Amino acid sequence: METPLQNIILQNFKLKSGKILDINLCYQIFGRDLFSAPIILINHALTGNSNVSGEKGWWKTLVGKKKIIDTEKFTVICFNIPGNGFDGILIENYEDFKTIDIANIFLEGLSSLNINQLHTLIGGSLGGAIGWEMLATQPDLAENFIPIACDFKTSDWLHAQCLIQKFLLASEQEPLQKARIHAMLCYRTPESLNVRFKNEFDTEKEIFKSHDWLNYHGKKLNERFSLRAYHLMNHLLIKIDADKRMLKNIKANIHFVAVNSDLFFPAFEMKKCYDHLSKTKENTFYHEIKSMHGHDAFLMEYEQLKEILEKIIK
Repeated sequence: METPLQNIILQNFKLKSGKILDINLCYQIFGRDLFSAPIILINHALTGNSNVSGEKGWWKTLVGKKKIIDTEKFTVICFNIPGNGFDGILIENYEDFKTIDIANIFLEGLSSLNINQLHTLIGGSLGGAIGWEMLATQPDLAENFIPIACDFKTSDWLHAQCLIQKFLLASEQEPLQKARIHAMLCYRTPESLNVRFKNEFDTEKEIFKSHDWLNYHGKKLNERFSLRAYHLMNHLLIKIDADKRMLKNIKANIHFVAVNSDLFFPAFEMKKCYDHLSKTKENTFYHEIKSMHGHDAFLMEYEQLKEILEKIIK
């Protein structure tokens, strides 16, 4: 059963910055009713939302009836990052927030729903990073943790890309489109674009096909996302900083899922974290998606991801 968008009001929630706010946390539930089946929490990525299944679900290939994350066997819940605009609410002072604040908000949301144990916590990119922060804070929350194409900290490389994003978002003309075009070049790889477009020129539109594709993605995001929300998400990417000393305390089986060609959260960074944890934590595993498509492969290489998740979830 799928539920509509629901809300939890977290009153007088204190941020790490010291600010105290009332937080509107919205979420959706898919599949079995709460407490009638094991619960899987999915954390969405940067421009994603709580709509992970169903006709317009961004992960409907994996989440649904008879899918790998089977909604006939599990209860699936997904929170919206407050301020992503999916509920129509935006945040004015986005710099007040850190990624740990979002993690704590999600933990408080679970507590409000009387959920103290998850079968699986899974998230890609920013969503996976929030997952690291959640488990560093509450190590016994989940039986399984699947961080996909993400890291527990912001690297220098990611800081640099987010700095460029800040510059582009400050543009007077088409800031969101410009930022999205740059981001697409972080989410994909030179090989992915070169193989797809072959330097071809569209004579009717009088534009290179690769340029047309990038412009399309810039315009599409501008139609469904807000500049203020994008500022927040980019800011959260800069603020990923789960306490490395606490990671060894995580009780969950940790299944790293890296993408070998990822330019955004490189596989070697995930492998470095795996190597560090596996020295003292036996239930730590490393999986790698082979793809020329880079970071976005976790949203494209469904067959490989299905094979990995099937072994873990079933």
